Amino acid sequence: MKGFLEDANYSIGLLDEGATLADVIDNCIYEHTHTGKRAFYVGDLGKLVKKNIQWQNVMAPIKPFYPVRCNSTPGVLEILGSLGVGFACSSKSEMALVQDLGISPENIIYTNPCKQASQIKYAAKAGINIMTCDNDTELKKIARNHPNAKLLLHIATEDITADEEMNMKFGTTLKNCRHLMECAKELGVQIVGVKFHVSGSCKELQTYIHALSDARCVFDMAEEFGFKMNMLDIGGGFTGSELQLEEVNHVIRPLLDVYFPKESGVNVIAEPGFYYVSSAFTLAVNIIAKKTTEYDKLLPSGVEQTRNDDEPVFTYYINDGVYGSFASKLSEKLNTIPEVHKKYKEDEPLFASSLWGPSCDELDQIVENCLLPELSVGDWLIFDNMGSGTLGEQSTFNDYQRPLIYYMMSFSDWDEMQDAGIASDTLMKNFFFVPSCIQLSPEDRFSTAA
Repeated sequence: MKGFLEDANYSIGLLDEGATLADVIDNCIYEHTHTGKRAFYVGDLGKLVKKNIQWQNVMAPIKPFYPVRCNSTPGVLEILGSLGVGFACSSKSEMALVQDLGISPENIIYTNPCKQASQIKYAAKAGINIMTCDNDTELKKIARNHPNAKLLLHIATEDITADEEMNMKFGTTLKNCRHLMECAKELGVQIVGVKFHVSGSCKELQTYIHALSDARCVFDMAEEFGFKMNMLDIGGGFTGSELQLEEVNHVIRPLLDVYFPKESGVNVIAEPGFYYVSSAFTLAVNIIAKKTTEYDKLLPSGVEQTRNDDEPVFTYYINDGVYGSFASKLSEKLNTIPEVHKKYKEDEPLFASSLWGPSCDELDQIVENCLLPELSVGDWLIFDNMGSGTLGEQSTFNDYQRPLIYYMMSFSDWDEMQDAGIASDTLMKNFFFVPSCIQLSPEDRFSTAA
């Protein structure tokens, strides 16, 4: 069955009604405390099923194409593939991963704005024809290496309320679209649609109105050149919130009905990545070292001290960092806060604390300042919403060990998959039953995607 690897080296624990993900984390920490304190993820693959149902209820018939770079672990890709989700790939390795699932080339788009010639050739050989383009240099490169390519012109969005620099970094202007169409006509390259992207940090939904209007202008322009346009990609930027999804749908639906009605034959797609996977994964890390510093020594010169000088400030080092699961911290703010795993009293004092990765590099700071009870080496911290941008290719800096991954799903979510007709015998081999009262052993109960 498409969507599942015959030799997938992982398994998925089915939780009975008495077991929760918190129980799984507790049991895994218990085992790791005795066998070696290695960071690990617990992935609730049932949340992918729920997110897909939510997407279909709110956004259908817009088809999701999942950006593989967000989380390329086999459990995620296979579940999404089985759900009929398409894939947006940015490299040869990502295309190969998706091809191994048996996904047809028509359900794969190559979205890297700066493509290597060798990888364009790989896409051509694999029959992956749909790809994005936003400049004439890229267009000529594609023409030389993939004559059958079908291009989506990536247009820039004007979002003055979010990170304008990033929005304008990729994507072309309306004026330049005409130039690109002239070049494509000369080179014999097909242009079949338009792509735009609105940042998830954008608070002004008016941006979608402008982007859809611009897209319609490009479609009209393409008719003048004789291009047959049949695809609109509205990009990503979906935060995972059902409210945000409904707000976006409320804005774009009337415009899609006017600009790209069903009878136009235009297929509308999107690239929800963070939306699917962020909330599905929880990361557990272990404290490997600790330092105590006097508060006044942390203050810049000339800054007045406002708290008790006897109160310590703690620096904790954990066994994962920016060269691993927190790589996105180098370019954006951490969207989760640490939770202490061990139980502590409600009236226990909290201290200013900072968290650092294991590399001892000055960039390897995870949390600059947070309030935590005093912790000890060997204690565990839990980070929720760690499923996006944390589980791709990771550095081997300082002999970094990649966290283990434990997949779980509730019986109710499994039933949802069966009702949807995607529960095959191949998939069933990846599942095992997890009673609520047993201890889980990484060696005996799980195959891990390490």
